[in-house]
Amino acid sequence: MGAYSLGLRRLFRDRLALTGFVIVSVVAIVAVTAPWLSPHDPTAVQPALRLAGSSFEHPLGTDALGRDLLSRLLAGARWSLGTAALATVSVVVIGVVVGLVSGYYGGVIDAIAMRVVDALLAFPTLLLTLAIVGTIGPGLRGVFLGLVAVAWADYARIVRGLVLAAREREYVEAASAAGATDRRLLVRHVLPGVLSPVMVLATLEMGQLVLALSGLSFLGLGAQPPIPEWGAMLNDGRTYFLTAPGLMLYPGIAISLAVLGLNLLGDGLRDVLDPRMSHRK
Repeated sequence: MGAYSLGLRRLFRDRLALTGFVIVSVVAIVAVTAPWLSPHDPTAVQPALRLAGSSFEHPLGTDALGRDLLSRLLAGARWSLGTAALATVSVVVIGVVVGLVSGYYGGVIDAIAMRVVDALLAFPTLLLTLAIVGTIGPGLRGVFLGLVAVAWADYARIVRGLVLAAREREYVEAASAAGATDRRLLVRHVLPGVLSPVMVLATLEMGQLVLALSGLSFLGLGAQPPIPEWGAMLNDGRTYFLTAPGLMLYPGIAISLAVLGLNLLGDGLRDVLDPRMSHRK
């Protein structure tokens, strides 16, 4: 508990990390409470209010179909951040399990797993994701499956290396000599040493997944109408960029803030959880 409290104090003394934590917290709260914060139905079409400017009823104006832009922006946090968070959790679970099993057991299992990882890492991630999305079909489901199917390889490679190092440590050898089962060794002795770098990577990776999700939605491969996802909102507003720049400006700012917050928080976690960088604090 003392080490945990010390880590939090060090994290919050870093102004950039604290800024990232605040940004991520605010965006997460907005995503969770969007249905209650939204002043209007984000999918309600009102042709009479098409491209209306800012007003008391519509603080950010409306889009080309008369939908309230603020409501869509708030709802978009749930779709963009929620999908990216779910993808990050899925990627971490798959990558950690594959890395643990591969690094601990070695042999044929390790050889097969690492060849699959090498194959995935040998090609550009975005191209493989596009190929998978093209096969499954456009939509958030296809984008989610495409991102998860590719992104876990980085985690598996990193976790395998950490497991190979942890397997030779004295406390693991002592637990093995005492008769601990493989499952207990992995869960109680090996996994805790893997979690810190995985947490840092997951925080940084989530920002990349937000960008990838928004980019694919902007290309028309992700969220489909009328889902108010930030990348899809960018795509909807590009036709009206000169006449109504807010249609692209607001979701663009939202994406930038979310990714910035995740990156700042990830950098702060890295400095706190990596003892080799403790001298910087």
